[in-house]
Amino acid sequence: MANDHPDDQKDDMHDPAHEDRRFFLKQSVAFAGLSLAAPHWPLAGTDPDDVPIGNAEKVKLSLTINGAKKRLTVDPRMTLLDVLRENLGLNGTKKGCDFGQCGACTVHVNGQRTLSCLTFAVMQHSRKVETVESLAKGKVLHPLQEAFIKHDGFQCGYCTPGQLMSAVSCIREGQAGSAQEVREYMSGNLCRCGAYPNIVDAILEVKSKGLKV
Repeated sequence: MANDHPDDQKDDMHDPAHEDRRFFLKQSVAFAGLSLAAPHWPLAGTDPDDVPIGNAEKVKLSLTINGAKKRLTVDPRMTLLDVLRENLGLNGTKKGCDFGQCGACTVHVNGQRTLSCLTFAVMQHSRKVETVESLAKGKVLHPLQEAFIKHDGFQCGYCTPGQLMSAVSCIREGQAGSAQEVREYMSGNLCRCGAYPNIVDAILEVKSKGLKV
């Protein structure tokens, strides 16, 4: 196959589209270098917590968390999960996949189980949020917490907070009539340790005893 003539290659170099692409690439590299080199310092005399991230102005938010009313100023792009963990120090709610697929971040919002990694905190303004920290009353464990311990419903324990919050909803919503029903309801909560049969046993025991959850 014959090679392109050198004059053809020169013509390509002076083609307007080729020049535009070269200019775009040069500008992209230049701006990338500036963004890396430029320090992002807050303005003098301002509270770092009040400095907007990017172009987002912080907003005021009111939530009732585990029975206590909280007033916060947050970035509107923060998820409920991040506000619970980073702003309120409630680390019981776990960040697993961060895509709503593992259930580790499950909480209750106005009594309904909710994946806190998939909802913006500002969308829950004025609502009641319950986390795993709300289950035990002082040193007295919740019936499901006791059942999980009795039946070895956890190993590493990372998924357990989300499992517990879903288990509470499972019983409250009348979805614990059989092992199959429990498995179906709890299918959104993943356990890498494979404690599923034990979790089902724990839920069924609490349901059979008629204990208040």
